[in-house]
Amino acid sequence: MWHVLSVQGVWPYLIAIFLNAFIDLGHKVVIQNTLFKSVEGGAQIALTTLLNALILLPFIVLFMPAGFAASAFARVRVLRAFGWLALGISLAITAAYYAGLFWLALTLTLLLAIQSTFYSATKYALIKGLFGKQRLAEANGLVQAITIAAILGATLVFTALFEQQIGASVATPGQVLAVVAPLGWLLVAGSLLQVVALYRLSPDQPVQPAGRRQYKRTLSASSMRQSLHRVARQPVLRLCIIGLATFWSVGQVLLATFPAYAKGALGVESTLVLQGILAASGLGIALGSTLASHFSKNRLETGLIPIGALGMALGLMCLPFITSAWVQALNFVFLGTMGGLFIVVLNALIQFHAEECELGYVLAVSNAFQHLTMLGFLIVTALMALAGLDSRYLLVLIAAVALLGGAYTLVKLPQSLVRFVLSFLLTRHYRVSVQGLEHLPSRGGVLLLGNHISWIDWAMVQIACPRPVRFVMLKSVYERWYLRGFLKALGCIPIERGENAEKALEAVAAQLNAGEVVCLFPEGAISRTGQLGAFRRGYQRACEKANPDVVIVPFYLRGLWGSQFSRSSERLKTLRQAPLHRAVVVAFGEALPKNTPADVLKRRIFDQATRSWHHALEHLDTLSDAWIKSVKRRPKESALIDTARRSLSARQALGESVMLARRLVPLSPQAPLGLLLPLSIDGVLTTMTALTANKTPVHLDPEAADVFKAVLARAHITTIVTSRAFIARLERRGVDVTALLADRQVVYLEDLVPGRGERIKTALAIRCLPAWVLIGLYSRARRPGATAAIVFTGDTPERLKGVKLSHRNLMANVKQLSDALNTEHGDATMASLSPFNAYGLTATQLLPLIEGLPLVCHEEPNDSVGVARALARYRVSVLCTNASFLRRLTQSDDVHPLMLESLRVVVAGGEPVDGELRDAFERKFRKLILEGYGVTEAAPVATVNLPDALDVNYLQVQRGARMGSVGMPLPGTSIKIVDVDNFQERPTDAVGRILISGPQVMQGYLNDEASTAKALKEIDGDIWLVTDDDGYLDADGFLTLVSSATSR
Repeated sequence: MWHVLSVQGVWPYLIAIFLNAFIDLGHKVVIQNTLFKSVEGGAQIALTTLLNALILLPFIVLFMPAGFAASAFARVRVLRAFGWLALGISLAITAAYYAGLFWLALTLTLLLAIQSTFYSATKYALIKGLFGKQRLAEANGLVQAITIAAILGATLVFTALFEQQIGASVATPGQVLAVVAPLGWLLVAGSLLQVVALYRLSPDQPVQPAGRRQYKRTLSASSMRQSLHRVARQPVLRLCIIGLATFWSVGQVLLATFPAYAKGALGVESTLVLQGILAASGLGIALGSTLASHFSKNRLETGLIPIGALGMALGLMCLPFITSAWVQALNFVFLGTMGGLFIVVLNALIQFHAEECELGYVLAVSNAFQHLTMLGFLIVTALMALAGLDSRYLLVLIAAVALLGGAYTLVKLPQSLVRFVLSFLLTRHYRVSVQGLEHLPSRGGVLLLGNHISWIDWAMVQIACPRPVRFVMLKSVYERWYLRGFLKALGCIPIERGENAEKALEAVAAQLNAGEVVCLFPEGAISRTGQLGAFRRGYQRACEKANPDVVIVPFYLRGLWGSQFSRSSERLKTLRQAPLHRAVVVAFGEALPKNTPADVLKRRIFDQATRSWHHALEHLDTLSDAWIKSVKRRPKESALIDTARRSLSARQALGESVMLARRLVPLSPQAPLGLLLPLSIDGVLTTMTALTANKTPVHLDPEAADVFKAVLARAHITTIVTSRAFIARLERRGVDVTALLADRQVVYLEDLVPGRGERIKTALAIRCLPAWVLIGLYSRARRPGATAAIVFTGDTPERLKGVKLSHRNLMANVKQLSDALNTEHGDATMASLSPFNAYGLTATQLLPLIEGLPLVCHEEPNDSVGVARALARYRVSVLCTNASFLRRLTQSDDVHPLMLESLRVVVAGGEPVDGELRDAFERKFRKLILEGYGVTEAAPVATVNLPDALDVNYLQVQRGARMGSVGMPLPGTSIKIVDVDNFQERPTDAVGRILISGPQVMQGYLNDEASTAKALKEIDGDIWLVTDDDGYLDADGFLTLVSSATSR
């Protein structure tokens, strides 16, 4: 619930509704207590009944004007107007108190009730606009809890002050009011604070602006009938209003009946004890409202409706048989809790299903029906009491009514109960968040289409969707005897392959035409790669048979790849195993026309993937934190291997890094830290050390002196970390190192060797302390959004640009690559690319260290023979490199095909792979080159081809690669092809400029706002990276380059 409190404007809104309820109840308490002190017998009952009637009648009589005000005018302005009215009425009430005019004070109760009638409809109508659709239940739970707190607070405060003020000498109601008149100023103060709070709310726009003529039409009898008919013909609204009316009516009867029962059956004589028992129900409602808000986080948990209804029935059935006052109080808490669960979701459903233009009317009708029903129940109760019916039987009667209501709810909403059971079971291990709930239409036929990633996708969609969902499933599963009855009750639609599929598609169309929500997975099978497979066109045939008003809502499930219910590798399942809850995101996109083709639908699902990943990665670890956690999961496993026969376990590598980090912390406190090191264990460790010490590393390429110096100047690098051994090697190659390092502080790794005592202490700490303690001790990088590294692009000083990549950018790309590669037990990687290249930094250094794969280093990345020997010796299975290096491997006579036998995946990026190289490599090594695409600004990988996957049960192949293309977008990445002149999206197979969106897209260019503004463009609320490359997307979502910056 607490994140709801961060919504802009929520505090003034909550303060205002608290004060409004506080004022209403405060005046009512004063009048009730006045009657209790000064009037006896039948006159007291008559006047109390009159008081309650004055409060109820405006909600019944004025529901149309209240609905009109909440729909036709700006709602904040309506609240302000009636806030001022409450202030005026409070002043009049205070004057009546001081004058001892009881009848005037009683009459002013009617005005206060009229104010509440308009105020109530408007405050509830404002919830959807203020909090959004996906937070409706949470917001309603909060509002209900605040209202109950105001009621209980007003009862306590005004009763205590009343008893303090009252004396023994008063005899008439007027005299009582005159004595307690100072209480009126409390009403005035509350009203004034309410007005102040309402002026802290930002004004909204009227939903349906109306003039005087429409106002007159609204108040006509025909308009009232139309409004009532409009609500009555919508089953969900009708059932919700009946449910709310039943709850409050049962509550009214209980409050009217229980005092007599408590006195006769429980022997309760003290009004304090009696009021305490009744107040326990209020505490229960507040508790139930809070629980409903918790269970409905980012969604509407409709499963709470039958739970609440059945719980209330149980509590009411137990009530006549409880003889202890304390146990009865607990029972009232239980009743209130069940009621809170019940009413919060019903209120939220009304707001969800009502159109914005009619929301005010619907809420006003709901208020009117509730209060009319409450009045009717009270009249019936009074008649039964006058007829001499014992209060115990009245309690049994309302228990029977509640039981019938609970049974009716269960019959009408079987899916809601199943949904709650599913939610209860699955949320023990999965934390489900919902995005884009506002895109889900409240009514009408909706076809949900999304990715199929696991066996429990259907459950996640049902948990996320507040409307009942009918799933299309294979008939072979549907017909199983132990599932058939259950699936039929849920309205599932069986489908089979072949000619009989048309009958199922007709059933789908029939359900859509009936206004139902149907979910279908267009891939037709669970993904074996984590990527979207080819879409079947069956949904299009169903849509052809559907009504024109049916819409498609695309969705994306994020967080289930790597779960026990997915088809990922066992290693990835172990790696992605969450200690408590796995975060799952269900992201709904904007509604699409029913004739949307499969290629466009697939792109819209990719867009939702990007948004879901952004949401899921909000609380991602920094790189150093993630590395520490990875080390603690596999402390003894090999982490770094050098072809010079040096190796380090994960625990040893972390120890070396944190000891070095202590020495790097004082260096270059403001500017980035330059790194000039080989592709060795020391070079990799220094990169992680800089990240751990909260430094921003910049890897330097010594091959081009002018670019080297330009990087130092552009990044304001004052300190460079290197090693004497590497400097000597550069000098032997003819590099003028002295000129490169002039005017800079040079720190040599050989001078930073820790002592024996420090090694022992660090090793013990890493061995014994948990990850969270080690993070607190050693990791200085605290903000995932902070710049982690700067990678420079451009081969001349004039074209040089520094790309700022945050921890979140790099972590996102690491997770995306790991999911796509589906890393397996026994996998090892090769550091074959220099880290001053973003591809080398992310794919060949950060990925293996954070994901726990052994990393084999070779100091000379261009030494094809040396790398090939390392591949063979250490059984490397994943090779991420570029086309130039693969060409050297292919052309070298010293590289035998058996040296590359262990490779499972060969990914090439950074430059185009031509057909000649692909064929030659495959002929020599019997390995397929999987080409990918990316740019430094995308951290860098955006798309990649993957190995094909076979479903052995149905003998279906999921195509992961398409020769000549650079693959499909990584999970969480979206590609858009646009006309570079106007940024309009190009159709399938049409060439245009490539745009990339995803959590890996850079923060911007270093000290170059103009270039950043040109490269990052906001389209429909998403940030897109404008590349320099042209290409096209085919119907299955594979990207093909036509020209790229590297080939131009």
